[in-house]
Amino acid sequence: MAVLKSMHNVKIWVDDIRPVPEGYEGTKTVNETKALIEQIESAGGSIDLIDLDHDLGDYAAYGGDAIKILDYLVERETFYPIAIHTANPVGRANMERMIRRFWP
Repeated sequence: MAVLKSMHNVKIWVDDIRPVPEGYEGTKTVNETKALIEQIESAGGSIDLIDLDHDLGDYAAYGGDAIKILDYLVERETFYPIAIHTANPVGRANMERMIRRFWP
């Protein structure tokens, strides 16, 4: 995992294929995303957005598809702002249903 320039106002891009947009920190796996979230939190940082793909392809072997990040956040009751950029309509619907149910 790369060393972050700043721990404040971090935006996380979770995707196995698409390039990481300017201004985001990129991760490809659920486990890598969890570690980044924990790194930011332990440094007293702030997360402005987590932008999720659903299908993580071969990277799903490292924690599952990105909906598992939502499970992790719900278990911890850390409801960071979420955006979804997946092209998978069923995955999107499942993720949106979780957000509607649990996010304040």
